[in-house]
Amino acid sequence: MYICVLDQAGEILVHCNLNTSPDEFLKTVAPCREDLVVACECIFCWYWLADLCAKEGIPFVLGHALYMKAIHGAKVKNDRVDAYKIATLLKFGLLAQGYVYPPRLRGSRGLTRRRTYLARKRADLLSHIQNTNSQYNLPEFGKKIAHKMHRQGLAEQFADPSVRRSIELDIELIDHYDRLIDKLQDDILRTARVDDPQALHILRTAHGIGQVLSLTILYEIHDIHRFPSVGDFTSYARLVKCARESAGKRQGSSGKKIGNVHLKWAFSEAAVLFLRANPEGLKYKQRLEKKHGKTKALSILAHKLGRAVYYMLLRGKAFDMKKFLAA
Repeated sequence: MYICVLDQAGEILVHCNLNTSPDEFLKTVAPCREDLVVACECIFCWYWLADLCAKEGIPFVLGHALYMKAIHGAKVKNDRVDAYKIATLLKFGLLAQGYVYPPRLRGSRGLTRRRTYLARKRADLLSHIQNTNSQYNLPEFGKKIAHKMHRQGLAEQFADPSVRRSIELDIELIDHYDRLIDKLQDDILRTARVDDPQALHILRTAHGIGQVLSLTILYEIHDIHRFPSVGDFTSYARLVKCARESAGKRQGSSGKKIGNVHLKWAFSEAAVLFLRANPEGLKYKQRLEKKHGKTKALSILAHKLGRAVYYMLLRGKAFDMKKFLAA
């Protein structure tokens, strides 16, 4: 890890490369521990440093990687330059800060993300079976092969032994993923009922937000009060389109990757599930389609659900369908 320490006058006290070791880090900053503030760019390996600073009573700041243009836009970019620029940005109060997620809940959030990863791998296997069936122009399965009972005897439909073995392998992997996902989901739910049972119950009252989505939303948000306004929350959840303007002229949009991709997925899924067994919701979507088109209607619905969730958690109130559709 490359480290750079500046004093109040901006003079460099330490600027060196050292092994990524807690003991070596503490030994290096020991002469300047008084009034020390540690800043780190938000990349995949900041957990241990944040936890170490919390344990040692050292203030820690997490820099938002996508906002740190002074680093990424530099002509020369390497670890030595980055360390100095992070220290300089922090000194002058220009470091865009990310959220330091509490260590107590990081593991549970990681499990919800892992569950999503496994579910997508399972979906890839189901898609491979469907694509193989289309390649050989065989009759449609007729039933959803996502259900185990509908996968019985599926491989026997393929005459080629090699193709049949490939489908059998897909089915074996899907069955294994099912067992892993079910067990993982039970573990996460058990933990969530201890961490924040009230928020979990409130989220489940919204039509379209079931067990999986409520767990994802719960752990990705953590504390709704960290968002000053509903606009800040919907922006963080990637539910708004950021305009790029100059001199009053719009030049497209930007910042699509800034925000939480897991919340974006959760609310997009919730918008689709909101329409199931919901005649009032379907009528509302049809009104949106007439005005904005089919694709944009779903985006508007996802944004509206995001706003509803913000106020539900902020006020501690359950979902109100009449109020949702009237707004």
